[in-house]
Amino acid sequence: MGYAEILRPYVTDTVLLLNKALEAGKTVLLEGSQGTLLDVDHGTYPFVTSSNPTAGGACTGSGIGPTKITRVIGIVKAYTTRVGSGPFPTELLDEDGEKLRKIGGEIGVTTGRARRCGWYDAPIARYAVRVNGLTDFFLTKLDVLTGWEKIPVCVAYDIDGKRVEELPASQSDFHHATPIYEYLPGWTEDISGAKTLSDLPKNAQEYVKFLEKISGAPMSAIGVGPGRTQTIVVKDFI
Repeated sequence: MGYAEILRPYVTDTVLLLNKALEAGKTVLLEGSQGTLLDVDHGTYPFVTSSNPTAGGACTGSGIGPTKITRVIGIVKAYTTRVGSGPFPTELLDEDGEKLRKIGGEIGVTTGRARRCGWYDAPIARYAVRVNGLTDFFLTKLDVLTGWEKIPVCVAYDIDGKRVEELPASQSDFHHATPIYEYLPGWTEDISGAKTLSDLPKNAQEYVKFLEKISGAPMSAIGVGPGRTQTIVVKDFI
């Protein structure tokens, strides 16, 4: 009974609480877990979770209607990672992949498993924009790419000799997809102290602009280090 009394003040009708907050003009921030391709309906089935990490899950999980959600922010790394099995066209099984894993600290927080690492995949980013209705991206871990002479970015796939611009609907096709890369010049400067976009080296700025152009939503914030203050806010979105 002691624990019940401690918890009692925090138990309420959260659907009513959240909707009343919105009606009062307050900001409500809903955070999803995992990632788009792990969605049970829109992910790479059967390599998925049992729920909907996509933006639609925010409505079913909170009781807030879809017309009340005014902004959808996608968190995307400057490269790509995945935990566990499933298709991963840009996966690196070489020293570059190990370097990304080591510098980026790519160990699953919940599972403790090492994450698979690869280069940025624009078709996946565009798919995430579509199924989530993303209005903005928050680009993280840009600093991890410091030191590469050239940085590959996957812009499309080759599937059985055919160029495919978007994520294939067939899991068989996705498993057989090989990345088509464009190569951008890298940078060697330390960017961990950058506070504005103009503080970044020219090549880092061009990398961000290129990702924005091919991904389908603006890069409204950029992470340049693990600290909370190591964030460049390009456009205020909250």
